[in-house]
Amino acid sequence: MTELKVGALLAGAQLRLGPQLEEQGYDSLWVSEHILFYGPVLEAAPQLGYLAGMTRKAALGTAIYLMPLRPPAVTAKTFSTLDVLSGGRIILGIGVGGEYPREFEACGVPVNERGPRTNEAIRVVRRLWSEDRITFAGRFSRLTDATMAPKPVQPGGPPIIVAGRTEAAQRRAARLGNGYMPYLFTPERYRQAVQTIEAEAEAVGRELTGFHWMLYQFTALADTHEVAHRRAVERLSRQYNQDFENLVERYCVLGTAEECAERLSQFVAAGVRHVILVPICPEEELAEHFARYQREVLPLVRQRVA
Repeated sequence: MTELKVGALLAGAQLRLGPQLEEQGYDSLWVSEHILFYGPVLEAAPQLGYLAGMTRKAALGTAIYLMPLRPPAVTAKTFSTLDVLSGGRIILGIGVGGEYPREFEACGVPVNERGPRTNEAIRVVRRLWSEDRITFAGRFSRLTDATMAPKPVQPGGPPIIVAGRTEAAQRRAARLGNGYMPYLFTPERYRQAVQTIEAEAEAVGRELTGFHWMLYQFTALADTHEVAHRRAVERLSRQYNQDFENLVERYCVLGTAEECAERLSQFVAAGVRHVILVPICPEEELAEHFARYQREVLPLVRQRVA
């Protein structure tokens, strides 16, 4: 039987739903971030700290944390602290960003260095989480006899999930990550990404045992397909500052409960094992939509993939 874990994305005042969603059966709770963006966005780490104090069992993750914008020692300390406070429930979803170059300028990081900075940072963070008296001389970071304490609760530190839509992100996941989490994907493209990651891992002699096959998925559940389509276009066009009229049918799970379940089942068939639901609905209906996914959609998905 195919096991499917389900997460929920929250932000700001929505974080108060954390305990309720945990009790409804959501396996994980997630937050996003930008330093600067087209609209208001909070930073990830403080939001996770808030959730850690409100919840007891759900995994808590970033979808995503912009790794190249901070020194790796700061990232290591931040997420080690969160792992200690949460009792070992943290998942570090990371990305290179770049879609909003002004935040790179504001942080003093050249946007064209975001890939190599991230690759190096992953290595440094892992060492700080698991070793003492580290000496490291890289392109962007230097450590001399460095020890970070306390270490995370999870041995070796939280899993690092690599996000991104490109083959570069997939190669990074295969070589350095504990999982892969794209967004704005189709089931067909996800299946291709699985093949790319597996081939890259084999090429470098790496086993993918325990690898987290994840998906960040915009979802619009409504009584009619037309209402779901309209809501998705309005939300994503505003969020990404471009017209999504011809994109939502390709990249969103939308429509009635039956339609949403069918599309999610296609992703599971393509290899997804942990889906993060990002509902598109009126703010005042968010809690009810999360409940409806558990009540109306996910049982149908699990029936199809059993």
